[in-house]
Amino acid sequence: MHIDLPTSPRHILIIKPSSLGDVVHTLPVLNLLRRRWPEAHMSWLVGSAFASLIQGHPQLNEVIAFDRRHFARAWCHPAAAIGLSRFVVDLARRHFDLVIDLQGLFRSGFLTALTGAAVRVGFANARELAPVFYTHHVPIESMEQHAIDRYLAVTDALGCGRQPVEFKFVLDAADRAHVDAIVGGIGPFAVLLPGATWPTKRWPAGRFAALVDPLRRRFGLSTVVAGASDVAEIAEHIPAAVNAVGRTNLRQLAALIERADLVIANDSGPMHIAAAMGRPLVAIFGPTNPVRTGPYHRPDSVVRANLSCSPCYSRKCNHISCMNWLGIEPVLEAAASQLSRPRPSFASGKLDGCPIAANIGGP
Repeated sequence: MHIDLPTSPRHILIIKPSSLGDVVHTLPVLNLLRRRWPEAHMSWLVGSAFASLIQGHPQLNEVIAFDRRHFARAWCHPAAAIGLSRFVVDLARRHFDLVIDLQGLFRSGFLTALTGAAVRVGFANARELAPVFYTHHVPIESMEQHAIDRYLAVTDALGCGRQPVEFKFVLDAADRAHVDAIVGGIGPFAVLLPGATWPTKRWPAGRFAALVDPLRRRFGLSTVVAGASDVAEIAEHIPAAVNAVGRTNLRQLAALIERADLVIANDSGPMHIAAAMGRPLVAIFGPTNPVRTGPYHRPDSVVRANLSCSPCYSRKCNHISCMNWLGIEPVLEAAASQLSRPRPSFASGKLDGCPIAANIGGP
């Protein structure tokens, strides 16, 4: 499919509010759009919780933060209703001529329509009636493909191509100094990321705890446990050398991952940051499908139990066998393999304030 644009777009909006992993997956789309239209004014509508990760990005002119939780109360809270109305009016006044909805849900599709843009692009198979708000529908060959490849179908339809697939993160000296203050002089270290949004995605805390000693003995790695403050209770059971849980914002967490010699993580947003940065990575999967949402083009980093009920995509389960039956040895074997392989090269990132760009090869 090819979309014929009436004119070269001057004001482009990407709508991708969440989640953290999906925001990371959208970075290659931003890169390709900027390469195709270097003079365009580029905006990104993103959830407030994730805005800091792309704030100040050199390929963006503005970040439009969308406070979903606050605006969701608009039907019963006058202040929220007024705020939402102002947000919608402001969005329309920006006069976007190309809007790309990569979220594909009713809310994002509705926001796409409210912009009044002449060209509104989304997936033909988007959910919750979202396609009714688009002027152009991009067909997806199969849902059994990675999310990034689905996004690249949109850039391809717009004439931006599918290559290169680059993930650019903006980290500065302050972000790295914050990490230095947390880890001190512990030497080489592995970052353990035991959190996940779904309980069924979480490998037991005891298994993460059991990794600490063999990581030190076999690989000479100290351990740093990290994540948002909601991981604090889990982290209490992991005897890591450093507990960084709740002590980093998103950019500082990315700076910590950048410095890690190894990352071991559940299927989560921080896992996708590690994958995009090209870090040695062990990604633990259970109810979700790594073909769809695993580390992009890095199947060798995935560890999972081979059970007939997995993937099930369920957020609730009365046994969670896919995680509970996975022991530490497969994880340690994957760690050894990851540590022995050459790391993907970074296109840049040597200088403070410059974007870190990991270039992940295409098919």
